[in-house]
Amino acid sequence: MNNNVRFPLRFFLITFLWSWILWTPLVLASLKIIPASDKLLSILTFIAIMLGAFGPLAGALIVLRREKGKSYLKKYLQSFLDFKLGWKTYVIPILIFGGSTFIAWFFPELLGEKRSAMLLPSIWVYIPCLIFMIFLGGGQEEFGWRGYALPVLENKFGIWLANIMLGITWAFWHAPLWFIRGTSQNHMNFGGFILLMTGYSFIFSWIRRISGNRPFSGLYVHGLANSFIAIMPTLTMQKDMPQTRFWIWVTLTLFIGILITVLREKKSINLSRSAFIIS
Repeated sequence: MNNNVRFPLRFFLITFLWSWILWTPLVLASLKIIPASDKLLSILTFIAIMLGAFGPLAGALIVLRREKGKSYLKKYLQSFLDFKLGWKTYVIPILIFGGSTFIAWFFPELLGEKRSAMLLPSIWVYIPCLIFMIFLGGGQEEFGWRGYALPVLENKFGIWLANIMLGITWAFWHAPLWFIRGTSQNHMNFGGFILLMTGYSFIFSWIRRISGNRPFSGLYVHGLANSFIAIMPTLTMQKDMPQTRFWIWVTLTLFIGILITVLREKKSINLSRSAFIIS
């Protein structure tokens, strides 16, 4: 921990303002406070939610420009073009998220629930779906969350507290989506979502570490996790339905995240002891 590191409050404020300003009209329209037809609201929802997802990038760019100058921004953005993450960074998340999503998706069938159909029209469009998810379907958030905020928070608070704080903040950043008609969040328990984001934070932090702290790892793993939901849905998009898959999914994710962090801390302690003995 380093108490001399400043808490990234300005980053969070800009991130929330950017996204919530774009999402608030959708909330007002969904609550019928301002008029909007269903068709218009559907179109605006797709555009505004996607643009709002660039809030963490906007927050990072504005803060970095202030802290390190305009010339640093090019270096910051170029760091995301380093795709040499190593085979572990590319493969291990497939096993983690593919495995946990499959368990959450398939296990309820053993309990008698009906199979949840794939959201994609064909498995052959999975790769385009993955690319979309990496750059526009959630991965773009990582320019800010893991690209800027995570290193600052971990330096100041350590791995555990930093990722708990980031996970909870990340969840609350999504909060307006619960009040927008037609979003998946309409069918999602917010408390469960906090558990999911916290689990993701622990896992994404470790993946970034094994990639050699390369920022693109955040975009990749975020997009990958989202893309598996398209082929193995873990949420029932109907009101008043038991969300068995959702709760298995968030519980597994949090458990894996905590387990990884425990093992990571244990390894760090053992390495420190070894270095002390050698010295």
